[in-house]
Amino acid sequence: MSAWKTVRMITYGFLLGTAGVKLLSSKDAKSAYTHITAGVLRCRDQVVKDATVLKENCGDIVADAKAINAKRAKEEEARQIRDAEEVLKRAEEKKQAAAAAEA
Repeated sequence: MSAWKTVRMITYGFLLGTAGVKLLSSKDAKSAYTHITAGVLRCRDQVVKDATVLKENCGDIVADAKAINAKRAKEEEARQIRDAEEVLKRAEEKKQAAAAAEA
């Protein structure tokens, strides 16, 4: 790259930078920044509200799931008790039948 081309590029960069600073610090630009920031804040508030609703719904879902699992565990325990009672009943009947056969 020639020396003049480098100087030219630096000059263009300086001019664009100076124009950019003036453009960015203008009253219209500040107004635009203000409106953009206000929009971002509104968006943030909505995201926080949505996150709160989602968190509450997840809490409800977890509570319902725990209730379902507790009900199933209770039903399973009752089934096991019934099965055990049936086994004991059959064993008792066999014992009585064996005692009656001996007599």
